[in-house]
Amino acid sequence: MSGRLVLVRHGQTHSNVARRLDTRPPGAELTDLGREQARSFARGLTRPPALVAHSIAVRAVQTADHITAEVATARDRHEFEGLHEVQVGDLEDRTDEAAHDEFNAVYRRWHQGEFDLALPGGETARQVLDRYVPVLEQLRMRYLDDTAWHGDIVVVSHGAAIRLVSAVLAGVDSGFAVDHHLANTESVVLAPVTDGRWTCVQWGKLTPPFGPDATVSSGVDRAGSTDPMG
Repeated sequence: MSGRLVLVRHGQTHSNVARRLDTRPPGAELTDLGREQARSFARGLTRPPALVAHSIAVRAVQTADHITAEVATARDRHEFEGLHEVQVGDLEDRTDEAAHDEFNAVYRRWHQGEFDLALPGGETARQVLDRYVPVLEQLRMRYLDDTAWHGDIVVVSHGAAIRLVSAVLAGVDSGFAVDHHLANTESVVLAPVTDGRWTCVQWGKLTPPFGPDATVSSGVDRAGSTDPMG
């Protein structure tokens, strides 16, 4: 098993700039900066991917477009419905601090094990995992578990979903996962290990160990407020 999953958050969107809870596909488009972030991410890859997967959201599709345009090895592209962002339900399109605080409070409880707790009018953690994890398992069985396969798979997805799924699959400390947001085009890298398990080898700019005392990453917008979906 020589390949890994590189779960990358999409580039900056107009909703990110407005600090809008934009989770329902198709969602907002990338800004000019977001497009450049996607191209820069692709140019910075030390292990060029053999395949790019992405969610159905416009921002993920556009990020994948720019990555594949920059990386000659990424000949294959696949879209998966299950990879979209955590659905925030009644909080959709809100920009106020109360909405952000409500999302963050539920999201923290998810990481503490309350998988059946729902966002108001939105998803539970279990629902997110039940649609997202099978996609990663499919990619693993079809590609990464094949002894003839060589190369990473870049999965363009969304910050809150990436952090939840990665923490659960790789056993990352829950406090670390909650506190360490992903800025636009930052990634979490998961490597397959024996018995269907995963290990996390990179989280944003950090490498193991991923403990509660690790330096808190940024994931902040230009005003300095934490992006709840990052």
